[in-house]
Amino acid sequence: MRTQQSGGVPILRLGDVLITGLLNELDDKAALAFTDELTERIASDRASGVLIDISRLEMIDSFVARMLMEMTSMARLLGARVIVAGMRPAVAITLVELGLELDGVETALNAERGIAALGWHQGPRPPGGAGHDPTR
Repeated sequence: MRTQQSGGVPILRLGDVLITGLLNELDDKAALAFTDELTERIASDRASGVLIDISRLEMIDSFVARMLMEMTSMARLLGARVIVAGMRPAVAITLVELGLELDGVETALNAERGIAALGWHQGPRPPGGAGHDPTR
């Protein structure tokens, strides 16, 4: 697993999937730097999918919504599928009240479902936990 941090936002690589998240503290300059870094990583890592976890995002404005749409469009142009996971009800309500539609943005209830939708599945754990030797 490879980790790289851009503007305070970590981008993790898990196989051919990149995992990242958005926080409330992301200002416009940091958001643009994050978008640039994410698109660079999609290309350089040849990522087939991107999971953006927004479960820590307590509110959303038109700039962040537009950034998500643009990020998704850029990722698709680069051949990656993007899933936005963990949207809080208040964020969904705000989007509807603002009349903002995240056209083309796939969503998942939580990060686990989002990563599964991207084709990543955790294998079964060995009996007895890690490091257990059944021959002893």
